[in-house]
Amino acid sequence: MNADRELDTRGLNCPLPILKAKKALSEMTSGQTIKVIATDAGSVRDFVAFAKQTGNELLEQTTEGKDYIHVLKRK
Repeated sequence: MNADRELDTRGLNCPLPILKAKKALSEMTSGQTIKVIATDAGSVRDFVAFAKQTGNELLEQTTEGKDYIHVLKRK
């Protein structure tokens, strides 16, 4: 999936991938998408909770090797 912005948080542990995504989303306009690449397995549940709490839409979550890919749409 093509996203408006890509954020590489490989090697960072919770809560850093969420914090970096939150900052990036705040700089984006409504409807834009961001692809976050993480290596922290906990990021899967963290991004589900983050989307519910913030109202941003979690469009997709996939795993590619050791990478966890999260695609969010700014509310």
